[in-house]
Amino acid sequence: MERRTWSPKLDDMNRGKRWYVVDAEGQTLGRIASVIAATLRGKTKPTYTPHADMGDFVVVVNAEKVVLTGKKETQKFYSSHSGYPGGLRQRSVREVRASHPERIIENAVRGMLPPNTLGRRQFRKLKVYAGPDHPHAMQQPEALLVELPRPAD
Repeated sequence: MERRTWSPKLDDMNRGKRWYVVDAEGQTLGRIASVIAATLRGKTKPTYTPHADMGDFVVVVNAEKVVLTGKKETQKFYSSHSGYPGGLRQRSVREVRASHPERIIENAVRGMLPPNTLGRRQFRKLKVYAGPDHPHAMQQPEALLVELPRPAD
């Protein structure tokens, strides 16, 4: 009997895309971002294939209430550069939270996805909203469990 390696076809990739909703209120940023990134990549499925987009859609609500540990609220900075001399712009987490709180989660998840075309395609399946409301009720999203087990002492 000949055994062959299974590889997903285009129909396998597009079939079975599920929608999940995550409530970020009171959740630690890094822990929630790692669960979201794994779901976007499809690592939670038995059909996971590293080179194919097998992941699901994730809707994050209450992004403005995500928790950062330690002094990251004032000591962590997001940097961008315009390309011009003197064009470096650094904003603290507190400033970003005041103006665009959804970008905190987006940046954390983007850093956990591969830096290529596949990662950009997977990132487009992430929908982040600052408040508790989202326009994706028609997709009937399920709650995604983000509680990580604590190690036994």
